[in-house]
Amino acid sequence: MHTRLNQAQPYALGLFRIVIGLLFACHGAASLFGVLGGAMNGNSIPTGTWPGWYAAVIQLVGGILVTLGLGTRIAALICSGSMAYAYFKVHQPEALFPLQNGGEPSAVFCWAFLLLVFTGPGALALDRLFSRGGTEREKDRASEQAPPVTV
Repeated sequence: MHTRLNQAQPYALGLFRIVIGLLFACHGAASLFGVLGGAMNGNSIPTGTWPGWYAAVIQLVGGILVTLGLGTRIAALICSGSMAYAYFKVHQPEALFPLQNGGEPSAVFCWAFLLLVFTGPGALALDRLFSRGGTEREKDRASEQAPPVTV
């Protein structure tokens, strides 16, 4: 069973990346364009408003890049930092815990994107199409790794 789960890991990670990126991009689109319920009572955030409008741009662009798997690690790092800033500057001063201050989405997105920084995009990423010899590098890397320990 462990072998099958290990074989499916890149695809599960790719699906995780796609879902997280799409949710993040939808949040940015809602804030920027007032779609999907909008940000402020169904409206969009006024252009250039600090920090909301800039955060929404990061959410939309970063979410799209992560969804597509294009520059995933860098985009995920910027998205993670954006959500850390949102949590500590906007939510945390209201109360200590995310459940009390409404910062749960910021905290979850921050950690999800940070995970993608370290794991990479997984399967089904455009990064793999544009990297030269990507499949050869993956084969070399896989052969260098120690065999999985079975219990």
